[in-house]
Amino acid sequence: MNRMKFEIVARDPRSRARKGILETPHAITETPVFMPVGTHAALKAITPRDVAETGATIVLANTYHLFLKPGTTLIEKFDGLHRFMGWNRSILTDSGGFQVFSLPK
Repeated sequence: MNRMKFEIVARDPRSRARKGILETPHAITETPVFMPVGTHAALKAITPRDVAETGATIVLANTYHLFLKPGTTLIEKFDGLHRFMGWNRSILTDSGGFQVFSLPK
């Protein structure tokens, strides 16, 4: 599989709640889901192997924070974020737009 796919598999008729399946080349993730956060591509106080053992199939990172530290050059040396993090399952990154405009200069 080369692309991401999301399918809604159930809806709650009394609310807007829904259940889905997110498929990426790295994992299949049922939603809603708890995502461990590795803001700077590092999960605090736990190894990627330990995170995988919890059943997590996806982690969250922040693009702006990654840009600042460790930076694109270092991530490129590892041939991408998955190898840099040592995580072979899915990674979701947000844009970091909020941080760009809200964090002190």
